[in-house]
Amino acid sequence: MALRGGRRWARLAAALRGGSSGRRHGGRVGDTPQYHDLRAALRKIIDKEINPFVDKWEEEGQFPAHKVFKTLGQAGFLGVDKPTEYGGMGLDFSYNIAVAEELGNIRCGGVPLAIGVQAGMATPALTRFGSDELKKQFLVPTIAGDFVACLGISEAGAGSDVANIKTTAVRKGDEYVINGGKMWTTSGCQADWMCLLANTSEGPPHRNKSLICLPMDLPGIHVAKKIDKLGMRSSDTAQIFFEDVRVPSKNLIGEEGKGFTYQMLQFQEERLWGVATVLTPLETIIQETIDYTRQRKVFDQSVLHNQAVHFRLAELATEVELLRSLLYRTVALYVEGNDVTKFASMTKLKAGRLAREVTDSCLQFWGGMGFTSEVLVSRFYRDLRLMSIGGGTDETMLSIICKYMETLPSK
Repeated sequence: MALRGGRRWARLAAALRGGSSGRRHGGRVGDTPQYHDLRAALRKIIDKEINPFVDKWEEEGQFPAHKVFKTLGQAGFLGVDKPTEYGGMGLDFSYNIAVAEELGNIRCGGVPLAIGVQAGMATPALTRFGSDELKKQFLVPTIAGDFVACLGISEAGAGSDVANIKTTAVRKGDEYVINGGKMWTTSGCQADWMCLLANTSEGPPHRNKSLICLPMDLPGIHVAKKIDKLGMRSSDTAQIFFEDVRVPSKNLIGEEGKGFTYQMLQFQEERLWGVATVLTPLETIIQETIDYTRQRKVFDQSVLHNQAVHFRLAELATEVELLRSLLYRTVALYVEGNDVTKFASMTKLKAGRLAREVTDSCLQFWGGMGFTSEVLVSRFYRDLRLMSIGGGTDETMLSIICKYMETLPSK
C-alpha cells in the first residue's frame, strides 16, 4: 500500500490537516474520523507487511529496517508531524501519537521501538533546529524511508545520566573529530546516520554538548557488536565506537553547546511516543487472557470464573484507561505549546510500572503456557520491561517529578 504514490496520499494528508489538533477537539486525542482514517491506513500495512513476519524476525534477532521503513515512508507514516516541504504530512504531534498507538497492534515490541526512533526520537531536534541543508540531507530521506536513523545518547557509563557522557567532538577547522562510544543504540547495526550527542567543549555539562548528524559509513566508526537482549529481540541494538571520526562542522544541529537542551526536548516526544505504543499491547494481553482463562478449566470450572481473576482483569483494564487519559491530556497540552515535562514524566513512570503489572499478572493466569514462547503474553512480558528503563528510568522520572513538586533535596 502506498498512500504517497499519487493523489490518494495527498487527499488523505489534506483531509487530516483540515481535521484537528488536540486544541480543536477540547483535549481529546484520537477521537475523530481523521484519526481513524490515519490508523485504518496504517493497520492495513501492519496486517499485510509486518505481522505475518514478526515471528521470523524475532527468531533472527533483527527485522529488515530498510524494507519496512520504505513501505511506511511511501505511505507517509514516518513524517506525520514533519513539515510538508521535507516530505512530511504537516500535522500536529497528536497524529504522531495516534500512529504510535496503532503500531501497538504489531505483535512484538521491537519493531514499534525502531519505528519510534525513526519517526519521533532521532529527528525532532533536526526538524526544529537543523539547517535547511541538513534537513534535505538527512530528514528528507529519513521521512521517505530511504535512510535508517539511530540515536546516539547512552554510553556504557551514562544511561539516564545524560550529562555524564564522555564522547567528544573536537572542532578542527571545518570538521569535528569524534572519539568515544555509544551503547544500547537501537537500529545501530542497520543505520545510515546517527543523531549523536557529544561534548564539544570543556564547559559545564549542561552547556558543553551538541547534537550532530553523523553518517554511519565514515572511517573510524566501528559497530562492535549486536547486543543480545532479554526482549525487543526483532530490533537490533548495537554497541558502537568512534575513533578519530571526521564529520563536517556543518552537520551540527542548531547551535553548538545547546545539545543537552535539544535532547531534553527530544526526550519529551520520545517518552510520550513510548507510552502510546504500550497501550494497545496491554489491552491485547488483557483480552487474550480473558479468552484463554474463559476456556481453560481448573477443578471443573473456567479460570475466569474465579473472582480473583475477573476482578484483577477489571482492575488492570481500568488502569490502562487511566493511563490513556493521562497521555491524551499531556499530548493536548504539548500541542498547545505547554511545558509538559512533569506530566510526560508521570505518564512514562505510570506506563512502565503498569506494563510490568499487566504482563506479570496476566502471565500468571496463563499458568505453564505463560512460561513458554508460544504465547504473546510471554513476549510482551519481556519486551515491555524496557519501558521502565529506556528513555529514562523510573527513578529518573521520579526525580524529575519531585523537582517540579519542589520536594527534591538541593545539592
